[in-house]
Amino acid sequence: MKKFTWSYSSATTFEKCPKQYYHLYVKKDIKQDPNQKHFLYGNEVHKAAELYVRDSVPLPDKFSQFQAPLDKLISIPGEKFCEHKIGLTQTLEPTEFFSDVVWWRGVIDLLILDKDQKVATIVDYKTGKNSRYADMRQLSLMSVAIFKHFPEIEKIKSALLFLVSKEVLRSDYKIEKIDDMFKEWGTLVKRIDHAYESDIFNASPNFACRSFCPVQQCAHWGK
Repeated sequence: MKKFTWSYSSATTFEKCPKQYYHLYVKKDIKQDPNQKHFLYGNEVHKAAELYVRDSVPLPDKFSQFQAPLDKLISIPGEKFCEHKIGLTQTLEPTEFFSDVVWWRGVIDLLILDKDQKVATIVDYKTGKNSRYADMRQLSLMSVAIFKHFPEIEKIKSALLFLVSKEVLRSDYKIEKIDDMFKEWGTLVKRIDHAYESDIFNASPNFACRSFCPVQQCAHWGK
C-alpha cells in the first residue's frame, strides 16, 4: 500500500535534503513561507498567464512583456488547458488529482492537445532570473502523465518557458520511450519509500542551507 503521495516538488526536495522533506511533508511542522517575495511574484505571474491564455483577460501592464511569448503559445493548434491538475496511481494508471488512490500529483501550467495530429504540448512557466539551474526532468515526469491520461497522444513537445529572461528550454518525448522517461523517478521514489520504512531522514548539507532552508532547527542551517 502507498505510504505517501508525491510530486515533482516533494521528490526533488527529498533528493536535495531528506531532513527538509521530513519536516515539510511527513511531520509537517514547518511550511514554506508563501509570503516570500519570489513566491508571491511567481503566483501572480502564473495567474495572469492563466487568465490571459484561457479567458483572454488582458495582462496587467507590469506583465506586458510576457504577451509576445504567450501569444505564440495561443497560436499553437489544439485544445488548451491551463493549470491542469493530473494524477497517477502507484501502478501509473490515470486517476484524478484528489482521488483516493492517487500516488503522484502534478499541475501543468499549459497543456495543448492536438488529437488530430496525436501531439501534445506542455509548457511550464518559470519566473527565475535565468535558466542556470533548470531541471528538465520535470518535463519528462509531466509527459509520462499525459501519455497515460491521453493514450491517443504519440508525441509530446515540452518546454520550460523563462518569461523574465526570455529563454526557452525544449524537450520532445515519444510514447515508446515512456519506460525510460520514468526510470529515474522510480529509483528516487524507492529511496523515499525506504526512508519511510526505516524512519530515517538524514540531513544533506547543500547550498540552500545558508539562506533558503526553512528548517532552522537543523544543525546545518545558516552555514
